[in-house]
Amino acid sequence: MKALVIDTESRTRFTELTPPECRADEVLINVRRVGLCGSDLNTWRGFNPLAVYPCIPGHEIGGVVAAVGSGVRAVAPGDRVVALPCTECGVCSACLNGRPNACKDNQTLGVQRQGAMTPMVALPAHKVLVANELGYDELALVEPLSVGLHAARRAQINVGEWVAVIGCGVIGLGAIAAAAAMGGRVVAIDIDRRKREVAGACGAERFYDNRETDIAAALGELDQGRGPAVVIEAVGLSATIEQAIELVAFTGRVVYVGYAKKPVSYDSARFLLKELDIRGSRNATVADFRAVLALMALRRYPVELIISGHYPLGQADRAFADWAADPGAYTKIMIDV
Repeated sequence: MKALVIDTESRTRFTELTPPECRADEVLINVRRVGLCGSDLNTWRGFNPLAVYPCIPGHEIGGVVAAVGSGVRAVAPGDRVVALPCTECGVCSACLNGRPNACKDNQTLGVQRQGAMTPMVALPAHKVLVANELGYDELALVEPLSVGLHAARRAQINVGEWVAVIGCGVIGLGAIAAAAAMGGRVVAIDIDRRKREVAGACGAERFYDNRETDIAAALGELDQGRGPAVVIEAVGLSATIEQAIELVAFTGRVVYVGYAKKPVSYDSARFLLKELDIRGSRNATVADFRAVLALMALRRYPVELIISGHYPLGQADRAFADWAADPGAYTKIMIDV
């Protein structure tokens, strides 16, 4: 079976793999959709420090079960499924604290281990969730939307609080939709005004273009001049990571779900003077996946606006090149396997 492989420096090639075996505790999945993630694009660009090359990308999976192992009971052939792409060791402090999404020794599909940009994968049954009511496009969106929802949960949003989300990629959109569902009043910020419609459909009350608007002045008017109680940074640029500290209200919460590719410099006095809570957000939990599935069933996500285009597996290499050439033109690219 065919698989897309990324070597270093934007080089891709196709290779032939032997179809995987299905062990007693595993589920064999016919992959139907794979969503391209920003981490996949960074792997293609050679900017992902966690990637192990040569790398088969793909961790946003929508598929159908082809077979199950002898020890599997909760999943059956023919079930439509989404996959949790991360591993957990069970013994590090994160795992022991009930936060396996932040496992010290995590290995993610398509990053530290080979991913799903291929017609068939075998995964542990406990890493598979059944969602027969959803289509393959929706299933492949669950993972990135769950990462955004987890960031919103890390913010501990209260009803009526103003929440600023910097970045309207799919993870940012997931944070917007989750924050709105939690009762937050959401302001979406991006550098591309084409994201206005999809941000609004996800629940944002306001949208600001970071290149055309004085963001500090605009957000400074919120909550009678106090500013947003929460800022979620979902871009991963040094400038916006630093900007989040300036934008958030005194005693507010800043959640970072994006990470910069180089060190960031802060005026640490701002932390103390504002007495800020600075929180990281990594991956997502099973509970986050189930919450997104519930919101998906309620049609809280504008799937038709989020998905920018489909490419067949044989043109997946071109999809990376097209996305890199005009990042703002794409919110989510789906690969049809």
